[in-house]
Amino acid sequence: MAELKELLKEQIIDVLNLEDITVADIQDNDPLFGEGLGLDSIDALELIVLLDKEYGIKLADPKQGKEIFSSIQTLAQFVEQNRTK
Repeated sequence: MAELKELLKEQIIDVLNLEDITVADIQDNDPLFGEGLGLDSIDALELIVLLDKEYGIKLADPKQGKEIFSSIQTLAQFVEQNRTK
């Protein structure tokens, strides 16, 4: 799970072009949206595409995203349980 969290952090930084942020800057339980990383709805769409491309996960209900993307911890748990790749 620790490896998956690190990989997700790297992928988020890469996909969202977060040039001023390093993997070490992102804590597992920091909020990804709002006061944490400060991501927005466009970033959420990018994360949904990332899940589909990298892990074969399709979000059926966009409302799920708010819960899934609340932190690296919740995202990693979701990927662990649902990935097909």
